[in-house]
Amino acid sequence: MAETAVMFVLDKLMPFFATEVQLMTGGREEAIYVRAELERMKVFLRVADCLEETDEEVKVWVKQIRDVAHDIEDVLDEFSLLLTHNHGDGFYGFLHKLSCCIKNMKARYRIGHEIQSINSRIRRICEGQQRLRQKFRAAQQAASSSANTWNDRRGDALLLDETDLVGIDGPKEKVAGLLVKGGSGRQVVSLAGMGGMGKTTLAKQVYDDRQVKKHFTTHAWITVTRNFKTEELLKDMLRQLFRAIRKSVPKAVQTMSSYELKKIIKDFLEERRYLIVLDDVWHINDWDALKYALPTNNCGSRVMLTTRNVDLAFTSRIESEGRVYNMQPLPPEESWKLFCTKTFHGNTNICPPHLEEICRCILKKCEGLPLAIVAIGGVLAAKDWRRIDEWEMVHRSLGAEIEGNDKLKNLKKVLSLSFNDLPCYLKACFLYLSIFPEGHLIERNILVRLWTAEGFVEAKEGKTLEEVAEEYFNELLNRSLMEVVGTTSDSRVKHCRIHDLLREIIISKSREHNIVAIAKENINQNAIWPDKVRRLSVHNTLQNIQQNRCVNSSQLRSLFMFGIVEKPCLHALFPSGFKLLGVLDIRGTSVTKFPIEVVSLYYLKYLSLRDTKVKTIPRYIGKLQNLETLDLKHAYVTELPFEIINLKNLRHLLVYRYEYETYTISKFGFKSLEKIGVLQSLQKLCFIEATHVETLHELSKLTQLRRLGVLKLRKQDGKTLCSSIEHLTNLRALSIISTDENEIIDLQHLCHPPQFLQRIYLTGRLESVPHWLTYVYSLVRVYMKWSRLKEDPLVFLQNLPNLVHLELLQVYEGDTLCFMAGGFKKLKQLGLDKFDELRFVEIQKGAMPGIEKLSIQRCKSLRKVPLGIEHLSELKVLEFFDMPHKLLKTIYRDEEDGDYWRVAHIPDVYSTYWRDGGWEVYSLESFSEGESAPLLNTIIKSSELETRWK
Repeated sequence: MAETAVMFVLDKLMPFFATEVQLMTGGREEAIYVRAELERMKVFLRVADCLEETDEEVKVWVKQIRDVAHDIEDVLDEFSLLLTHNHGDGFYGFLHKLSCCIKNMKARYRIGHEIQSINSRIRRICEGQQRLRQKFRAAQQAASSSANTWNDRRGDALLLDETDLVGIDGPKEKVAGLLVKGGSGRQVVSLAGMGGMGKTTLAKQVYDDRQVKKHFTTHAWITVTRNFKTEELLKDMLRQLFRAIRKSVPKAVQTMSSYELKKIIKDFLEERRYLIVLDDVWHINDWDALKYALPTNNCGSRVMLTTRNVDLAFTSRIESEGRVYNMQPLPPEESWKLFCTKTFHGNTNICPPHLEEICRCILKKCEGLPLAIVAIGGVLAAKDWRRIDEWEMVHRSLGAEIEGNDKLKNLKKVLSLSFNDLPCYLKACFLYLSIFPEGHLIERNILVRLWTAEGFVEAKEGKTLEEVAEEYFNELLNRSLMEVVGTTSDSRVKHCRIHDLLREIIISKSREHNIVAIAKENINQNAIWPDKVRRLSVHNTLQNIQQNRCVNSSQLRSLFMFGIVEKPCLHALFPSGFKLLGVLDIRGTSVTKFPIEVVSLYYLKYLSLRDTKVKTIPRYIGKLQNLETLDLKHAYVTELPFEIINLKNLRHLLVYRYEYETYTISKFGFKSLEKIGVLQSLQKLCFIEATHVETLHELSKLTQLRRLGVLKLRKQDGKTLCSSIEHLTNLRALSIISTDENEIIDLQHLCHPPQFLQRIYLTGRLESVPHWLTYVYSLVRVYMKWSRLKEDPLVFLQNLPNLVHLELLQVYEGDTLCFMAGGFKKLKQLGLDKFDELRFVEIQKGAMPGIEKLSIQRCKSLRKVPLGIEHLSELKVLEFFDMPHKLLKTIYRDEEDGDYWRVAHIPDVYSTYWRDGGWEVYSLESFSEGESAPLLNTIIKSSELETRWK
């Protein structure tokens, strides 16, 4: 991890040589020496990263490098800061400039002296490096043997008896079915999930199943290590295959090349129905190195992979028309059974009543991860049942237990393996997640902007930093280090989280590498803080910061506040200042005024006042010339000062809030800005009022925009806006809202819409559907409100090839809607709301073949459920809300006659139906006119139910 700090410094040294370094007398030679030595050290740091866990001498050496890299970075930034002063004009400006020159001369001497001091430290570190060279060479040679040592521990999962397993029967049956059923071609079945989820255990149980053994004529189980040698692995496969036919492996095999070994294996398997298990495959390259030895015959052969890499699982599925089985955590009942078995010496459901609450709290942190339940259960099994304080301590300090308890070493090893396998640039990004509190849902867009502001993202030709950061994000997801907890209707990841135990590990590593310090309610008041805190995350209370005056904030780079109720006063909390701060996120605090301390933060790149009560932004914000993100979402700001146009590096400007009323959402943005076109780095601009036509002209200059939101658009300004949009070739999302629901949005003048436009939101009257909308084939989401069209909008939208979500609110004034056969081929979600004149809806067979959710609301004239709804075979959710009394009907089982289905009237109730082999109805309330009938608690299930709509 010190490698990241060194890379930061090397990046900062490069421009420094071209400019500032010439101002330092005698400093150039010293700086050249610093750069040369750091580049040499960087070569060894990657090897040292592997030794750091087990070798204290290496650990100290790496810490020394990291500390010196941080100090160099601080020196360079402090010196650069002195050169940024605006001296002003006139006599006073001259005096100020003279004063600064004197200060700068002192600063040049000071920085020269400090670099000399740093060089002395580097020379001592280099001496240590010479002593460690032998260890580094030995570590490189031992990489494969250490993998084999870990492989020995993996073998434990292959020796488990079925009686030791919990919750295995259902998954075992499903996976076995995937193997023995399906096509005659060779298919790959992948078991994917994070470490400790039980992939190897499940695969072994399936592999040993009697029916599976009987189905395949040839079998082999191959354990793939992170650093495997292809030839050795292929030889192992050959030994197993020849053993199965009771023959010895030809002696010539020992000297064969990888190609020759693959050919022998392929010829051997060509006419056989085989099952090959490749356990613990890490990378796509590993699979590529082996797959050509496994022939794609027509015998019904299968390859079963276990992997943490989701991308690998899906790639292999696509290549072979195979299947992916995503491992799921144990459900609560099964988790509790396993926990009690391991904790209370084989008693599956016996837990002393006085320990049950604390045990369930500890179990909750395991989140259904079998390895964690077994390991932590083993720790608790040695605790005294009478000492509840010992059990409570495990819950309170689980992170420390993982670090220090020998019984949890295997758990830590399993969870750490995925982290250790990360490239350097991803390790920093992943450890950065420790800033977020336990259970916090991490928003993808925010995380991407934070990584970019922190400098974690490497520039790649042809891509924005945000696009590269999204690649990082996806890679962490694919490696099962984060899990998705929320997606948009068009399948974009919205929120993610990390497993609680994995979070405990990265908090420990983050603290060790001085990446993040955390201040929270139950933190030990005697806890030792780093000498120089670089990033500080405050959770729930400011009390610890107020009491810990020992916190040195002079080198603080990032400050976060989560769940803070108190009103933060930054200069009181950090009297030593934080002039090098680059990220300030005080979202959700009770702050009401823009923090005055921000004015001096020259290096500030990210500022979030989201969900605060701030109303005004002062003019001096124009001094923050490095600012990239200004997040004022859900604050009360409605106007920005003219000086905002000085922020030439601004990439994300979010100034808007919502107000919710019954059935309506009002959106507020900020007033028009003259010359906003100078902010040519902007990628996201939401929401700007279109009250001045000059502002709409200026938008044409913002050619980097990916997301644009415009409010209060007037009909006469539509042509100007269309002209500007044609220049925004990178636009992915466009939101336009008229001045009120009667104002017409005129978008007919747009001749060349952005070719990558994916999402469009139109709120306001339309004289007709914009002609160009039909040809934007990249559209995946369309939202239209208040359009009040005379013509059927479906005619214009049904052939959009990638449309997955369509929402129409008060869009059509006709009485009939018809979904034509073959239309909306990829649509998954459809909402129809407030079609006041609509009386009849027809769904032809073949229309919307993939629709999963259909919502119909406030269509007061609709008299019948859509004709042809039975054609929607993929429908999972059907919603009716605030509909006519005579329309809404549902089906429930009659208590007296289980074979008879009765129709019940249910007006004005939210009704949801899931279709999964039949109809299921949850939490329905049945009403007669004027009074409520009892809640129907029975869940209705029937695979034979004949659906009747009347």
